[in-house]
Amino acid sequence: MENDLKVWRAKADVTQAELSDAVGVSRQTINAIERGRYDPSLELAFELALYFECDIEDIFHYDPE
Repeated sequence: MENDLKVWRAKADVTQAELSDAVGVSRQTINAIERGRYDPSLELAFELALYFECDIEDIFHYDPE
């Protein structure tokens, strides 16, 4: 799954550590999501969207191919 988490985080001017504290995961989890090495749970995806006040689809892009 592709994502624009790093872009959203940069627009909000927050660090990986600040974002991880806000959504209750480790900084390493945020890093892994941004690098495409980890797909978040649905719950975490919702938490991230709520944090940035956007839709999940604004951050995460599913390409079945």
